[in-house]
Amino acid sequence: MENNRLATENLGKLLLSLAIPSIIAQLVNVLYNMVDRIYIGQMHNGTTAMAALSVALPIVTFVMAFTQLVGIGGAPLCAIRLGEKRQDKAEQIMTTSFVMLLAVGLVLTLIIEIFAQPLLYMFGANSETILLASQYIRIYAIGNIFVMITLGMNAYINTQGFAKFGMATVLIGAVLNIILDPIFIFVLNMGVSGAALATILAQGVSALWVLSFLFGKKSTIHMQKQYILVEPGICLAIMSLGISPFVMQSTESLLQISFNHQLLLFGGNLAVATMAILLSLQQFVTLPLQGLCQGAQPILSYNYGAKNLKRVRDTFKLTFFLCLGLSFVCTGGVLIFAKTFVGIFASDATTIEFGTWALRIYLVGMTTFGMQIACQQSFMALGQAKISLCMALLRKVVLLIPLIYILPFLIGESGLALSLSSSIASLVNDSGRCFGVLFAEPVSDILAACTTTFMFMRFYKRNLVD
Repeated sequence: MENNRLATENLGKLLLSLAIPSIIAQLVNVLYNMVDRIYIGQMHNGTTAMAALSVALPIVTFVMAFTQLVGIGGAPLCAIRLGEKRQDKAEQIMTTSFVMLLAVGLVLTLIIEIFAQPLLYMFGANSETILLASQYIRIYAIGNIFVMITLGMNAYINTQGFAKFGMATVLIGAVLNIILDPIFIFVLNMGVSGAALATILAQGVSALWVLSFLFGKKSTIHMQKQYILVEPGICLAIMSLGISPFVMQSTESLLQISFNHQLLLFGGNLAVATMAILLSLQQFVTLPLQGLCQGAQPILSYNYGAKNLKRVRDTFKLTFFLCLGLSFVCTGGVLIFAKTFVGIFASDATTIEFGTWALRIYLVGMTTFGMQIACQQSFMALGQAKISLCMALLRKVVLLIPLIYILPFLIGESGLALSLSSSIASLVNDSGRCFGVLFAEPVSDILAACTTTFMFMRFYKRNLVD
């Protein structure tokens, strides 16, 4: 019944019915991330705690990256097989993803527990932040398998068209985390350890919800015992599609490391702590767009598998313009009310002043991000692993990471940089070079969005026109 909707229902109504629950779920996820960091920022040692969280985030991001590789990477492939009326293959893909998630999750837990401190020092920790960062990440690692099951297998709920159930997965985890955070952080006086514990307990409940649905009667496909011994060919097929979001997530971790190192050098712990705030507010733009693309993915994948190219074209056009409009509105709102948004996370005037300045530089290029994500995710939904991977590498590896290291020395002492950073010159070691580090983000955002859109238009003309 759900699959028939993907093929026949009015497109605008169908996309909204699938996208709105996903967008709501992502907005709740934004709220959860914001509340988590708001509580940490309000601790008595809030700036140091936020800096510690900032250096721990790359490890969390790596966990998410592996979830994309072996979990979410299989969802578009599963939907394509459903469009081809090959339910047995769809079930084999889902079962294989689940087994891979369990195996990878256990390995990651061991690695993080054993090498936590060396990794954190590598990612920008110092003598002031290492203890808090270690406390947070060691507890998080114990429950990272719950996080991986929740995110990885929830994609198989959404790809069947059950967007409301997928939304409930995120709502359950987010609401529980918001409730548990203040209890563990303040009432039980556990600090950042409490924040990590609240996260894994909430994600554990969400994981149970996901599995109860996939093993239940409402799911159109189910995990099968005969597929527990995975076939290498299926694993490779899943990872070939998962490699693009894996690269996007893992390079996000490399970005956080690069930003932390450069900002620590030119701005100290104040700048590193502010980076955690900037990443949170960036999610205010990116996560709703991901929700919209999640709503479009099953429609694109199913109809591409069913050879209904007109419906694929119409879905992409609608998704593209909605993403572009949403990115412009969300980014504009954050930029206009920058001081208010930063003030949510920080209580001291110095962090608010520096954060407001940094946010307006860092986020301005996100007005074009709707173009980037619509085309990037459409490549994924249509099974175009190679080009999706190339576009994933372009924005972060080819452009952004090198620019983080180049621009501070290329423009850091220019009149433009010194003029635009004069208001925070007394707060950091080198305001002009801080500007150069942050300015790398909008430059890469705009260049990558234009390039990815151009590449998808070429693919569109060659492969989606009857």
